Amino acid sequence: MTKRIFTIIGVVFLLLIIALFAAPFIFQDAIKAKIAQTINKNVDATVSFKDVDLSFIKSFPDANVSVDHLVIINKAPFAGDTLVSFGTLDLKMSIKELFKGDNEPMNIDSFTSDNGQVNIIFNKDGVGNFDIALKDDASTDEGNSAPLALKLKSYKINNLKFVYFDQGSNLKMVIDSLNHSGSGDFAASKLDLVTTSQASLTLDMDGTNYMRQIPLKLDAVLGIDLENSKYTFKENKAIINQLPLEFNGFIQLVEAGQQYDLTFKTPSSSFTNFLALVPAKYSGSLANIKTTGDFSFSGFAKGLYSENTVPAFNLKIASNNASFKYPDLPKSVQNIVIDAKIINDSGILNDTYVDLDKLTFAIDQDVFSAKAKIRNVVENPLVDAALKGTINLGNLSNAYPIKLDKPLQGILKADLTTKFDMQAVEDNKYEKIDNAGTMSISNFKYVDDKGSALNIATAAMSFNTDHVNLQQFDATTGKSDISAKGRLDNFYGFLFRKQELKGNFSMTSNQLSLADFMTAEDPAAKTTTKTSEALKIPSFLNVTLSAKANTVLYDNLVLKNVAGKISIKDEKATLEDVTTNIFGGLIAVSGNVSTKEKVPTFNMTLGLKNVDIAQTFTQLEMLKSIAPIAGIINGQLNSTIHVGGNLDAKEMTPNLASITGDLMGQLLSTTVNAQSSTLLTALDNNLNFIDLSKVNLNNLSTYLTFENGKVNLKPFDIKYQDIKLTVGGQHGFDQSINYKLNFDVPAKYLGTEANKLLASLTPADAAKIKNIPINANLTGNFKNPKIQTDTKQAVTALATQLVQMQKDKLVTQGTNALSGLLNGLGNNSNTPKDTTKTSTPPTTQPVKEAIQTKANDILNGLFNKKKKPEPATPPATTP
Repeated sequence: MTKRIFTIIGVVFLLLIIALFAAPFIFQDAIKAKIAQTINKNVDATVSFKDVDLSFIKSFPDANVSVDHLVIINKAPFAGDTLVSFGTLDLKMSIKELFKGDNEPMNIDSFTSDNGQVNIIFNKDGVGNFDIALKDDASTDEGNSAPLALKLKSYKINNLKFVYFDQGSNLKMVIDSLNHSGSGDFAASKLDLVTTSQASLTLDMDGTNYMRQIPLKLDAVLGIDLENSKYTFKENKAIINQLPLEFNGFIQLVEAGQQYDLTFKTPSSSFTNFLALVPAKYSGSLANIKTTGDFSFSGFAKGLYSENTVPAFNLKIASNNASFKYPDLPKSVQNIVIDAKIINDSGILNDTYVDLDKLTFAIDQDVFSAKAKIRNVVENPLVDAALKGTINLGNLSNAYPIKLDKPLQGILKADLTTKFDMQAVEDNKYEKIDNAGTMSISNFKYVDDKGSALNIATAAMSFNTDHVNLQQFDATTGKSDISAKGRLDNFYGFLFRKQELKGNFSMTSNQLSLADFMTAEDPAAKTTTKTSEALKIPSFLNVTLSAKANTVLYDNLVLKNVAGKISIKDEKATLEDVTTNIFGGLIAVSGNVSTKEKVPTFNMTLGLKNVDIAQTFTQLEMLKSIAPIAGIINGQLNSTIHVGGNLDAKEMTPNLASITGDLMGQLLSTTVNAQSSTLLTALDNNLNFIDLSKVNLNNLSTYLTFENGKVNLKPFDIKYQDIKLTVGGQHGFDQSINYKLNFDVPAKYLGTEANKLLASLTPADAAKIKNIPINANLTGNFKNPKIQTDTKQAVTALATQLVQMQKDKLVTQGTNALSGLLNGLGNNSNTPKDTTKTSTPPTTQPVKEAIQTKANDILNGLFNKKKKPEPATPPATTP
């Protein structure tokens, strides 16, 4: 019998286990339908979820419903924005809820969410994205029960990110890594909700960061009166960063808005509470810090928050004769007095005012103080403030744990007063702005992590009603020295309203090394895939700088007597009459660089006067690409170059494939160093009748254009003795070449055989011989050129002239006369002529072939590798 009982119990237990695993498959579709029905009846948004799982094991003896990847996406006017997303959402309910009919709601006892995000957005019209409830009255028909109903006893939120963004005020608040739990009987009309919360807070307003990942902690009991919509704070203990805070009172939802009656204060008065407001990464450890004096932070908010009113409130921060000293630092901060208030007595937001009645502190003998008042905060803020004191920058890191790679040095002094309203700033009504005072820094020194030092001997500014004067600025860094003066206009418009910053400065320098102002590349960065930001000219700058420098060092260039004017406006830098002595001459630059578009551009005019050609076209990379052959020319150049194109966004160097422009130049006192050029050496070896090293290029004018990576050279003429040469064609920035050389060569330069022929002619006949055109094509590239000449056409041209000149004469004189002439020229032996043969008149064709053969022999000497000496002018002969 006992065995049978255990068998029955075992079978029942087995069936129960099977039921626990099998039942979810039976009810799962019903649960999905209930969730979809709840969403469709209540939400005007696009909702999706990946899957719904039902388990009796996970929360036994209750049922657990898991919704995976639940996402709610807004419709217009926030179409496409994600309102809510959850990685998982677990709903816990009694098993009996699964057996309810279609018209009966399923009651949810608790829920847990993991890895969620909530995004609350107000657009510029004040419309929020969270109002997604259906407005149709049919959706709230009392005859239909809600498919799912909350009868919560507890809930838990793990790792939630809450984002609040008000586009109108440009306020953004992020509560990140929020872990929050609460428990209470929500079925009752009155309950105490016990909560625990931890999170971090980041707050930005109008582009300025006020808090960054400040840790928050709150343990609170919230008394909830659902019938009266009243929420009372009980037993609340909050920690903001490391500052403890207690608050009490209630918030009640009423028809006109929300009614507030809250008070808060720090539970202790130690000055450590003030340091606790500073994030730990800036304030260091507070464990062993020594403080004296007190600090209090207290206030209240009481009244109605509605469309037209705010609760009256008063926030007070106070400290008297306080001090602090970190145990591992040599100096202390003493005589700290703080008296600050933010008050609203009327409930009208614009009546809020801020009083910083006093803020003072001292380090050693240096005392610094400030005070300020702000009124009319919403409509047109009125500011009245003053700063006065001295700060030894070297003492800052000796008294406060400022994390600097290298300590600062220098003495900062300030004595400033300002009084203005924001409307005057916006309207540039400087007569309504009352500023006065001075600020200076002396013996300032800063050394970066690479050992580069900036030394400011003196920097002094004075503040006036409409501008800020830079009275003196003397500094050195690396190999550079700078002295500057000038003024800034609209400083307050820039500071408070992000208007453009206007200025006009003059700068002088004995030596300026641009490398001192550039960030050296980190070799380790080359191994990473991280890309640097593109360089941009700030859009807020509207300044002009007139500069003079005796010497400017840029890369491997030494520029002397640099002077000019640079204007910056609308993300464009414009250069006006910037001149420098370099390469033995003068270069003048005018033009602009713009970074307004995604791809930065430049447009420049360069005037070159008496510059050394070889240095200019070998040391300036862009000119080296435009005219690489110029590097082998010795002499000087006058030129005007117009060039424009795109710049590399990170290096701000010209993108050669994009540049367009033209160059017009005149060569002065030039010679050609052909041996330094593979191209000219090859050409010199292929042309027997010309010595390129003796070509005279003096006063030669050239014109070329460049576009799409190609440089086009307008044909020009060169005279070499009495040979005329015409050069034209193009080359590419990739060093490819395609040039044509046209030679007009007198016959006397065609070698010994040609001179014998000319000597045998009468002066009249010799004078009739026309110059021979010879063409050469240069292709390939500058390092591996290919040269082709039209020798056949040249042979034909010479043969045609000889045949035309001699045929009539040869026909009348007969074969013997012609043979004698040809044999005398072409046969150097003393073999006697055969006189036994009968003479017959020659035909034209054999004569032409014979002359062409002789002309071919002559022209073959034109293209020997070895140079032949230039012949003397052939002597005159008698007929």
